Order: sequence, then C-alpha cells, then structure tokens
Amino acid sequence: MSQDQKQLDEKLEIYIPNGPRLGTNVIEARGVSKAFGDKLLYENLNFNLPQAGIVGIIGPNGAGKTTIFKMIMGQEKPDNGEFNVGETAQIAYVDQAHANIDTEKSIWQNFCDGQELIMMGGKQVNSRAYLSRFNFGGSEQNKKVSMLSGGERNRLHLAMTLREEGNVLLLDEPTNDLDVNTLRALEEGLESFAGCAVVISHDRWFLDRVCTHILAFEGDSQVYFFEGGFSEYEENKKKRLGGDLLPKRIKYKKLIR
Repeated sequence: MSQDQKQLDEKLEIYIPNGPRLGTNVIEARGVSKAFGDKLLYENLNFNLPQAGIVGIIGPNGAGKTTIFKMIMGQEKPDNGEFNVGETAQIAYVDQAHANIDTEKSIWQNFCDGQELIMMGGKQVNSRAYLSRFNFGGSEQNKKVSMLSGGERNRLHLAMTLREEGNVLLLDEPTNDLDVNTLRALEEGLESFAGCAVVISHDRWFLDRVCTHILAFEGDSQVYFFEGGFSEYEENKKKRLGGDLLPKRIKYKKLIR
C-alpha cells in the first residue's frame, strides 16, 4: 500500500446529512403478519422505531428481513396489520437490487449527475472527494457501472443513498463487500447521524458497535424487539431461550388457513 493510499484511508470519513427533523412517530408495525406460500414468516409483529436509534435486524436468510423493508416502502403488502410511517419521516433506502443505478453511466455520473459540487445537509461538498471516501479512487470514478463487481455496486449505491438527506435510513446489508476502513467510516457516520437508521446485517462486530436496538428473527415465526445492543441481546436470549443463539436453519410455522 502506498503512503498516499495509507493517508487517504486514515482520512476516510463518511458524512451522512441529517435531513429534516424527525418527530417522535417514526415507523410503527401494528399486528403485522406475512406468509410466503404456506410458510408463515411472522404473525402479530409489533414494534415502534426509536427517533434517534440504530436498529439492527438479525436472523437467518429467508426469515423475511428484507420483506419488512419492502412493506415499509409499500412495495409489498402485509397479509394482516399495517405499517404506519410518521408524517415527518423521509426514508432513504439501500435495497439489494440497486434499482436506481444506470449501468450505462459512470460511477461519478450516477452519484452526482456530473456536478463537481453538490449540496449535502445545507453545505457544499466536493462530489469526487466524497465519492472517494467509499473507496473509489480518482480515475476509477469514470468507470462504467456495467463493469463493476457486486461489491463495488454496493458501495456506489450506499454513497448515493446516504446523500439523499433522509431522516430514516433503511440499509439492507450495507456492510457486504466493504473494506475495514470504509466500514469504520460508515460506523462513525451512523453514530453521528441524528435520525433513525435500520440495518440488516450478519456482521455481529458491526452490529455490536453501532446498534441501540435489535429486531431479531428467532425462528419459528417469532420476532423479538430488544432495547439494547447486540451483546446485551445475546445475553438476554440465552436467559430466555438457552442453547444456540442463531438457528442454523430457519423453522417456520405452518400457515393455517
């Protein structure tokens, strides 16, 4: 690693503009049930997102974590119950499909439409400098998106979403394919963010460092909302359930029609 690269990495910081002030009603789940085929993902799910919290959503693949985001965004409907999004909530969503990326344009054009200076949180920011914080070097920013790996697209989409000035961030596995320095910068950015962030992640270390609340898919169609960080949640789960913490394979209840 060159000396310049080392200095760049040490200065890496991700600024997340706070967006408008978020009121006390953020997003509430009321009696939500959702099934796929005859698999019941969850029933009677209730939670209230905290105004200034970072909520980690954890559980095995296939448990219905991403489905929660899709229902909040109105892309899917609950079978029962509802999600209420507060009047002041402005959602910025990192989805795994990266639907708003134009593959024929470059990284930089996608990020800022070719504007050297962009407004973020009421201040002017150099777009190329900001993008470089997501580990895209100078000339790399001109690369066409169609040439990028999945991990690079992840990073670009994260950069695009974080500049949207939402006060509620929905981040679906944002830590995938991030190097350690970008990960640390994301942690710091989230910790100084004034709104509410909801993060789906399998990265225990990351969750332990940033989360104030945990929404845990515990198998058997049960979802548990816990106030506290990941380590405290694990202690709590041991006391409640004993035994193995994350089920290796998810079990579903059968849907009874």
